[in-house]
Amino acid sequence: MADISLTSVEKHFDGIPALHAISADIQDGEFIALLGPSGCGKSTLLRLLAGFEMPTAGTIRIGSTEMANAQTGRSVAPEARNIGFVFQSYALWPHMTVRRNVCYPLEVRGLPKAELIRQTDAALQATGLQQLAGRMPSELSGGQRQRVALARCLVSDPDAVLLDEPLANLDVALRASMQEVFTDFHSRTGATMVYVTHDQTEAMAMADRIAVMSEGRIVQFDTPETLYTQPRSRFVADFVGEGTVLPIHDVRHAGTQSQAQLYGAQITIQTDAQRPNLICLRPENIRITETGNLRSEVKRSTYLGGRYRLTLQLPNGMPLIAESQQRYAAGTQLGVSIDAPWAFAEA
Repeated sequence: MADISLTSVEKHFDGIPALHAISADIQDGEFIALLGPSGCGKSTLLRLLAGFEMPTAGTIRIGSTEMANAQTGRSVAPEARNIGFVFQSYALWPHMTVRRNVCYPLEVRGLPKAELIRQTDAALQATGLQQLAGRMPSELSGGQRQRVALARCLVSDPDAVLLDEPLANLDVALRASMQEVFTDFHSRTGATMVYVTHDQTEAMAMADRIAVMSEGRIVQFDTPETLYTQPRSRFVADFVGEGTVLPIHDVRHAGTQSQAQLYGAQITIQTDAQRPNLICLRPENIRITETGNLRSEVKRSTYLGGRYRLTLQLPNGMPLIAESQQRYAAGTQLGVSIDAPWAFAEA
């Protein structure tokens, strides 16, 4: 396995930049998710790591080997990078059995038969496919086909595994079970994994760290917990998790505590910025109480199983998302208290 380093990596298509000076370090054995909306550059970045594209600027290293250098023109071919790639479409050979699909990369390398059988059996066992080895792809479910693609990737003992939205074609229930397959696979192999998705639930559930991307840039690269509790921009606050970004004024710091004004009410905030001007209100920051320092009106109450998601509206029209054990009818007037939301600065 190996670490991955990107230094000032850019990619232009017909002179139009798709990636802007990406610099990031991925540690050996980490599970990294590239998260962002369509067109943000995450799949382009993955293709650069795989060697399917050449960077316009910058360098890419995997382990101790420089894989691409735009200045010198160096580019190691994809097949020489020892990287596994799992495609969204599975890309299985329909005329080959599961075992043959998995072992084919080893056949191409010309491995001795005994070693080929040993490595293929190990890959089939790691992905739970031993009993399906003799089947054809047409006889498999979507989840089983995805595991075949994963086993084919694993069989070559790659330094890193790249996954391009591998669960996009699966239904909701199957996606949840396949998330467990991927995390178990990562735990067993210790492989360095880079996983592209636009689904924050997938990224939050599986990744050690998440690189949130927007318009060809990494806007924040942190653990799932930090992205949720301490977003550094309005984009990350809106894109990761559920909540509302609101302006604050008159911020005052007193020792370890900070306070600010929110629509005329004084609230305690958490921050590491000297002059924050925005807060990210998550549902857990909002308490429904008659003595609340803000008034709101219930616009919608949605049952989520054991709790209700409340869409509230402040007198100035700003929305809030809260949770409650009790259903409230639309139009109900409620008091809310704000409990120490995260505050950040953004121009």
